[in-house]
Amino acid sequence: MQARKRARRLAVQAIYQWQVSQDGLSRIEAQFDEKEDMARADREYFQELLHKVPAVLDELDAELAPLVERSIAEVDPVERAILRIATYELMRRIDIPYRVVLNEAVALTKTFGASEGHKFVNGVLDRLARKLRAIEVRASGG
Repeated sequence: MQARKRARRLAVQAIYQWQVSQDGLSRIEAQFDEKEDMARADREYFQELLHKVPAVLDELDAELAPLVERSIAEVDPVERAILRIATYELMRRIDIPYRVVLNEAVALTKTFGASEGHKFVNGVLDRLARKLRAIEVRASGG
């Protein structure tokens, strides 16, 4: 499980870099391959997030748009990267429990985001989980 957490953490950094620099994904991946932490990360999951989140970006942003009070482009880039990854996980990785997705996103926001950013991320993702994973949320008493 720690390998998956590391992969998600590195993916946040990589997607943030992609959003800010618009470098190619292959170039960013090569830079991360050189990092020491990559050896202990779930490399396959990192690659999935790095390549598939941008591939379905319009779909992810369409899910997020009604839940934020500003345009997605105006959301802090760190929080935007985390929201996009978590939205991807909620939509495409139903093997990951929604509470794990939310907890990981909040923890990453506490690490990398603004001081109160985790509250924003938690609120958005909680509402999104209720929409995308309604049965799972109800079954868990959420």
